[in-house]
Amino acid sequence: MKAAVVFDPATGPVYADFAAPNAEQGQHLVRVTASAISHVVKSRASGKHYSFDGTLPFVAGIDGTGVTEEGQRVYFAFPPTPWGSMAEFAPVDANLCLPLPADLDDVTAAAMANPGMSAWAALITRAQLQPGETVLINGATGSAGQLAVQIARFHGAGKIIVTGRNQQVLSSLGADECVNITDDEQNIAQQLSRLAAEGIDVVVDYLWGQSALAILTALAKHTSSLNPVRYVQVGALSGAEIALPGAVLRSSPILMMGSGIGSLSMTQLIHATGEMLQASVAGGFTIKTRQARLEDVADAWKNDDSKQRTVFVIR
Repeated sequence: MKAAVVFDPATGPVYADFAAPNAEQGQHLVRVTASAISHVVKSRASGKHYSFDGTLPFVAGIDGTGVTEEGQRVYFAFPPTPWGSMAEFAPVDANLCLPLPADLDDVTAAAMANPGMSAWAALITRAQLQPGETVLINGATGSAGQLAVQIARFHGAGKIIVTGRNQQVLSSLGADECVNITDDEQNIAQQLSRLAAEGIDVVVDYLWGQSALAILTALAKHTSSLNPVRYVQVGALSGAEIALPGAVLRSSPILMMGSGIGSLSMTQLIHATGEMLQASVAGGFTIKTRQARLEDVADAWKNDDSKQRTVFVIR
């Protein structure tokens, strides 16, 4: 079969032939219709993600949409190594396949699933967001961050605060407060201090780095011991680590937790994805997409950016 195959993590996937899989007991052999590039997919393909097991060659992609042998449209995730979702066929555990809502097309579902799962798992599964609470999304301009804003609104967040580097995108999100993290450090600190003093219940952090340290510092100074903040660390798109003073955690009721592969089980991640996909129709969730052919994977991989989700359409 044809697939996006990683022979060398240093060079990324190429369009090539790969052994066709067979469905084992308890699996579906899914005929893939669409699969999207995500930060996790790119990290695994580069061999840098903590979930990469070192097997080479392998097919890129961890999830997608397709059709089972019985003709059911499904979202699927985590084909076993060395297979992946960016191929004509993928063997998938039947428990990791979810029926797609009739009103949700394959391309949109494939584009939305990974960032939407990330946002839903962080906000709902981990933070257990309650209606009326205040949410801060650190890194709201990317696909996952924008979906997190939509999901928070759908779940009745009382106030939504967004941070990011693109002021135009931040302003378009319809949030209650915007913090441009390219601003002067003193201005950022003043804004965060005011917002923390007004009360923040949940933080979903896609960036880490200095913006995370600034948020944690503000929370430590201004959060009441009667109002613990659930801080959910999802990604490190800033590419930087931080030196977190222990006093930040000792002096305030900040509950820090991660959300992702490992901190949540496969079952929990699939359940979160299923809930998000079902809610996407009722909530009118949107995501910007760019379609590409699988045979153009090498070029599409190089040109992928965070402004829209690249989706390979496989016929």
